[in-house]
Amino acid sequence: MIVGVGIDAIEVNRIAKIVAKGDNFAKKVLTSKEFKQYQKMKGKRKVEYLGDRFSIKESFSKAMGTGLGKEIGLQDVETLWDEVGHPVTTSPKFTGKIWPSITHDDHEIVTLVVLEK
Repeated sequence: MIVGVGIDAIEVNRIAKIVAKGDNFAKKVLTSKEFKQYQKMKGKRKVEYLGDRFSIKESFSKAMGTGLGKEIGLQDVETLWDEVGHPVTTSPKFTGKIWPSITHDDHEIVTLVVLEK
């Protein structure tokens, strides 16, 4: 049974400006495993990665019905890749199945999270 759906969108240019300033925002947003992956990236892919990880955290918190804040923080949601490159999102705040979807183009990153129990 689906118990929550969340969607988020973010402008690529906004994230590119943040990436150009250094790693402070990335360290705040990304879990340690996500940050390790992020450090290996360059240019456009680095911008996309940070943007889609931030957006997926927003989508997850919306699907939970709380938004980011007291109940769900940025470090409470992690999205890594499985062996074939699909995103896998996990959180100690939710015990069911998390279905993430990430898409982007040159201008926008859009994420969707469906929560299933």
